[in-house]
Amino acid sequence: MSMMSDFKQFAMRGNVIDLAVAVIIGGAFGKIVESLVQDVIMPPIGKLFGGLDFANYYLPLNNQSTALSLAEAKKAGAVLAYGNFITILLNFLILAFVIFLMVRLVSKARRGAPAQEVAAVPEDILLLREIRDSLKKQAARPL
Repeated sequence: MSMMSDFKQFAMRGNVIDLAVAVIIGGAFGKIVESLVQDVIMPPIGKLFGGLDFANYYLPLNNQSTALSLAEAKKAGAVLAYGNFITILLNFLILAFVIFLMVRLVSKARRGAPAQEVAAVPEDILLLREIRDSLKKQAARPL
């Protein structure tokens, strides 16, 4: 087989397509969570900590003034931008929690779905099937 046909066979497998769809949906979902954290959750938290944008919290490492914005402080030297790290960490925790809930829901759905049990065939049906099969064999034999 040529490399292209091998690649085509690989790419057309269901798992690869499912993975591609999952990556695309995951990226979009990540943006939703990022917006939730940055636009809904962090502003009230920032207000509690003095009304500043929480992502702009930093510790100056090069004797910068703490009154500067994070971008200005970075221009003046090294800073420890812990506010941005906390925001990203919160994004991750929310995303991980939502994925946990989704996996848990799927697991419960799988456990909760009753397994299809094979119904016991009544004895008279079994006897009728044996008679039918015996008659078919007799009809198939040459005389």
